[in-house]
Amino acid sequence: MAGTDPQVLALAAQITESREQDIPLLLLKLKGILSSPSLGCEESNKIKQDIYDYGLTQYCLLVLKQDHSQLHGAWATAAQLAEILSHCCVGLEVKEDPEEFYRKFLPSVIDSLLVLGKRLQARFIRAIKDKEKQDFLHWFQTVTDAICWLFGGHIHLAARVLQNDRFLQLLITDDVETTIVMMSVLHNILRVNSSVLLQVEEETLHSVLDELVYKLSSTTNPAVGSAATKLLLLVAKSCKELVQLLTDRYKGLKGLLSKQWTGKGFDREVNQLLDLLYLEQSSGKGEMQKQHEAACVIQAVWRGFQTRKRLKKLPQAVVTLQRSFRAKREQELQHLTKQKEDEALKLQMQLQRQRAMRLFHERQLALLEVVHASQVNKYMQEMEEKSALTIQRFWRGYRARRIFHQQKQSLKEYKAAVIIQRAACKFLEKRRRMRPLSPWKEPKGLTDEQRLALQQKVDDYIKLHPASQMSEEGSKELHVQAQAKLAQFLLRNRLDQRAAQRREALLAQVNTDVELLMNAPGLAETTEKDIGAFMSRSIPVATKARQAHNTMLKSTRWPWWKKLGDEFMEDDVIPDDAINTELETLFIGGRKSF
Repeated sequence: MAGTDPQVLALAAQITESREQDIPLLLLKLKGILSSPSLGCEESNKIKQDIYDYGLTQYCLLVLKQDHSQLHGAWATAAQLAEILSHCCVGLEVKEDPEEFYRKFLPSVIDSLLVLGKRLQARFIRAIKDKEKQDFLHWFQTVTDAICWLFGGHIHLAARVLQNDRFLQLLITDDVETTIVMMSVLHNILRVNSSVLLQVEEETLHSVLDELVYKLSSTTNPAVGSAATKLLLLVAKSCKELVQLLTDRYKGLKGLLSKQWTGKGFDREVNQLLDLLYLEQSSGKGEMQKQHEAACVIQAVWRGFQTRKRLKKLPQAVVTLQRSFRAKREQELQHLTKQKEDEALKLQMQLQRQRAMRLFHERQLALLEVVHASQVNKYMQEMEEKSALTIQRFWRGYRARRIFHQQKQSLKEYKAAVIIQRAACKFLEKRRRMRPLSPWKEPKGLTDEQRLALQQKVDDYIKLHPASQMSEEGSKELHVQAQAKLAQFLLRNRLDQRAAQRREALLAQVNTDVELLMNAPGLAETTEKDIGAFMSRSIPVATKARQAHNTMLKSTRWPWWKKLGDEFMEDDVIPDDAINTELETLFIGGRKSF
């Protein structure tokens, strides 16, 4: 547009290009644009028209309909946006499609502001800390001021506010601060449009009047009483029919005002209201009139209670419905996610199976090209035996797990019996230790006759078994012979160990050379790197270390039943059979993959 404000145009472009979570903070810049001191009345209206044309007011309304706790700045941002939205709508004259603006957009703005006010009121009542209560009360007053400003600029919205169920819920509360604020909103409605009570439905009118009378009869707070009295006085002054309604519907209202609210600091309003009520009442006041007044008070209290009860159940029903809908939606999403995961897993398994089968066939073809024709039958027999061992291993593992699950209860009973026996043994051992020890008795000594007989037996045994005596030279010669034999044994043992190490190294070198030959490329594809692999002598050592490491890793992944009997083996010791099996498999089957 030719006459569009550059600030509004730049803000609209920035909002269009921004993320969703950054839009609320950008919309707060409208407050600075609208409150510029250099703007006149016509310029301000022109800016509001530009804001509406570029959809910024619609953005504000959409943000207010979201979850306010997720916004940047939370409730403070929501309250400021409500104030900005009300200022943008007041003074705005829409020429294109005014029906959409006045019949749909403005009522939706009123509904959103009332919903925001209800949420702020609920959090103010639940707040515990004084700082939180002050903040929520300030934001609540900001939202109510925005509502008053909006229906002050568009008078036809006053009836819309009064007929909204949220307004009645806001008015029906026991909290003093929010009650006074809502009464001030109702006072502004009546001040803007004095005949609005005659335009609303009879049920809405009765509910509002019932709540005002209920507050007069149930509270002793002067601020609440003063606000309720002023509202009733304004209602009575607005229309004579409403005075008649107050007189007929609430027959005990005059006695309530004269007895409970006289001398509270607002006697002038009380006296004016009583004068208006007495003008509609006959001079005589008998016993029946008192009964009617008492019945009126009871009815007002009962109707207020019923209305409160009905309105308290409404949010609970809505919350239950939302919870059920969200739970069902979550179940559907989980079902769809699980179905997609199962399909992806099935496809992945098929691809892996095809890839493994293709790799297996390629390896088979490569081995058939390398292995000599006379060794093909032997190789196939070895592969069949290896496959049979694999199938048997899996079957035995499955059978062992099934038997274990079947015997799980008996194992629990066995463990429980062991625990009980251990506890009983500890208890008996403790009792045995606590038992007092018997006094030590000195052994009886031998008599002279017993000592002589024992000495005679010892002498007879020595005569029958004389000890062999050896000279000192013979002992030294025997010691030298033992030392020579021990040295020969140690030398032979060291030579055997070196020979065994040499054999193992040669065996590892042979196996590595076999593996390199089996995996070697053709002569046309041979490079200098491949030649260096055959010429290097460090490759067998590295291959041997890798085989030992892989064997150790494989032994750590064995099931528990395969490790039975290895409790007394060291952690770093690997059975020779496992290493020999790995080497034989490498030599027979070609390249082994872990």
